[in-house]
Amino acid sequence: MDDLSDLTELGAPPEGPIAIPDVLPVMALKDVVLFPFTIVPLSVGREASVRAVDQALSGDRLILLLTQQDPNNDNPTTDDLYRVGCVAAIMRMLKLPDGNIRILVQGVSRARVDYFTQQEPYYEARLTRIEEPLLEDTGLKVTALVRSIQDDLERIGALGRQISPEVMLIANSLDDPMRLADLVTSNLGVKVEDAQKILECSDAQERLKLTHALMSQEIALLEMQHEISSQVRGEMDRSQREFFLRQQLKAIRTELGDADDLEQEIEEYRSRAKDAGLSEEARKEVAKQLKRLSSMHPDSAETAVLRTWLDWITSLPWSTTTEDQLDLKPARQILDEDHYGLEAIKKRVLEFLAVRKLKPEGKGPILCFVGPPGVGKTSLGRSVARALGRKFIRISLGGVRDEAEIRGHRRTYVGALPGRIIQSLHQAGTSNPVFMLDEVDKVGADFRGDPSSALLEVLDPEQNHTFRDHYLGVSYDLSKVLFIATANVTDTIQAAFLDRMEVIQLSGYTEDEKVEIARRHLIPRQLDHNGLEPASVAFSGPSLHELIDGYTREAGLRNLERQIGSVCRKVAVSVAEGRSNARRITPKTVETMLGPRFFIPDAGLSEDSVGVVTGLAYTAYGGDVLLVEAVAIPGKSAFKLTGSLGDVMKESAEAALTLAKTLGSRYGVPDGWFDEHNLHVHVPSGAVPKDGPSAGITLLSAIVSSASNRPIRRDWAMTGEVTLRGEVLAIGGIKEKILAALRVGIQNILLPEDNRRDLSELPSRARRQANLKFVSRVDEVLDTVLIEK
Repeated sequence: MDDLSDLTELGAPPEGPIAIPDVLPVMALKDVVLFPFTIVPLSVGREASVRAVDQALSGDRLILLLTQQDPNNDNPTTDDLYRVGCVAAIMRMLKLPDGNIRILVQGVSRARVDYFTQQEPYYEARLTRIEEPLLEDTGLKVTALVRSIQDDLERIGALGRQISPEVMLIANSLDDPMRLADLVTSNLGVKVEDAQKILECSDAQERLKLTHALMSQEIALLEMQHEISSQVRGEMDRSQREFFLRQQLKAIRTELGDADDLEQEIEEYRSRAKDAGLSEEARKEVAKQLKRLSSMHPDSAETAVLRTWLDWITSLPWSTTTEDQLDLKPARQILDEDHYGLEAIKKRVLEFLAVRKLKPEGKGPILCFVGPPGVGKTSLGRSVARALGRKFIRISLGGVRDEAEIRGHRRTYVGALPGRIIQSLHQAGTSNPVFMLDEVDKVGADFRGDPSSALLEVLDPEQNHTFRDHYLGVSYDLSKVLFIATANVTDTIQAAFLDRMEVIQLSGYTEDEKVEIARRHLIPRQLDHNGLEPASVAFSGPSLHELIDGYTREAGLRNLERQIGSVCRKVAVSVAEGRSNARRITPKTVETMLGPRFFIPDAGLSEDSVGVVTGLAYTAYGGDVLLVEAVAIPGKSAFKLTGSLGDVMKESAEAALTLAKTLGSRYGVPDGWFDEHNLHVHVPSGAVPKDGPSAGITLLSAIVSSASNRPIRRDWAMTGEVTLRGEVLAIGGIKEKILAALRVGIQNILLPEDNRRDLSELPSRARRQANLKFVSRVDEVLDTVLIEK
């Protein structure tokens, strides 16, 4: 039902007494209470209400109107209706095209429901008429109440409340105090509960007192409204006026105990903040911002910014954590299932689990996996998260140049958001995930700041428990997060940044390791990706060796997996065409499917040559063999370097030249030879940039060989830095360099004496194959590789 129009009048009572039957049809009213002698238009839409009106019109046009206790209930039962209502006479009716009807009713008398005699198809009740109380004593108290009500009605009109002049006139001329109370209550627009209370009141003086109390409350509200208007009615533009009106509404609703949408929203934020387990600092900041929000314009831009900030800060996982899986045996099993080899990293993860089991509140380590592409750094991070029972999140920092990517933007900027650290934690929904920072060696820096410096706070266990994101503006505890960084090289990582991390090297895989990983992981994955059954393709051992040697040249496994995938796709074509159901892959099959070898095995130098030395280098892709060529021509002591050499390598060549001039006479270099010849040193391939300190003994050997015209033994490779005093210094990447030499068939390798300790990293098979000679001075190098004339 049943909406009340704006018009409410006092109508003249029907002439003569009206006999009210004991049983009448009942219609429920949603948001209005009808009083005797008042005329009210009603809209009737519910089927039961329409049937009740039809029944009344078919008889004496009388109907009992009962108000619902809950106006939002569209299908009220008898229990949902007040038991005291008003018998009304239907004066007019208008049927609308949509099937609804509008009626004009006039209240006749109060009535109480004894019981309901019918509920379908409309309500019908047996009732008892409530006679109006008689005022036997119209003394001073009643007179005072009547005059107070009349005066208050005039006061309400004077304060701006819209009351029709006819109502004012009738109120001043009424002699019956009871009708005066009903008239005033029906025109004040009070709450349904308050109007119902007056309708049910049977005591005359009490009814007058209730009416007077409602009018006093209305006057207080109107005076407060008038006071608010007086305080803010000054310098006010259009937006200020709108704000003022909303403040008026807020003050009125607060006085009435009704909360508006903004207050409900603020209460919701308070509830979310309480449930989020905020830190003390964050809790105080949220309370401060909620206080600001309560006094702001709901539709202003600043309010939208503040709402977004509150959404972020109350939805972060401040105290939400996942329980660590601290059983070492299942963790070891998971690591072995996901990765072959990598024993050093597996041991480190198990150490972390053991420490966490003994001291749960301990700080998490900051690990950095360093190794060539494709060796499994990122997938290893996922396995660590799986072994720990934690969630895994990853962000790539390659090419990041803006500090705000890490720390976030300040809220003063349009479209500001938290940094990627906080965003990722929000996405993970837990405060202790395994957090992988990928490609930290490729972080840039420009006028917008240095992200590496911003990461210092993130990765320092002494600072990250109070990490402050610029957007949040409060500290967030990152000490529970297990950070794992990955990099291809450490040379480009800022020194202070690198110092925060525990570096774990992942060197390239040997050929045997690649074969085993291919069998365990790469082949099953590619078979699944290409829709092949495991029994449909069988890779022989020689075919895998052929793929590794002839079609890939890498420290990792990405190209190997691509080539295995290429073979599987060709088998898939054959199976789809019905030509084959099972296929054994042999080296000949590999060449048929993939074409000629991409890489021809480098057998090293074919003969002992003057000025040509086999060196070993370490690149981002693993170890590599590097030839160094030196040629002397008559001239005036010029020294030329080519081959895209970096500054460090150029300085190594300068030192090697000075050392060669010092030692030349011992190895048959004529006196004054360097003054009479130009020397050109070249390192193929010229288009590939090369740098690093480990080519010192290689450059020295090439220069001395060229100057003395003594050939260099082709079956030796070498690596090591030199000093001007002739000492050979330790270098890095020993494992990768030895594997590179073995890959091209060179077993004799010269290494610095100080690198003997690094042999523990070398696979046992490589240790058996390689003939390693450790040297501490350049004389030992030259005596080993120079051939007597």
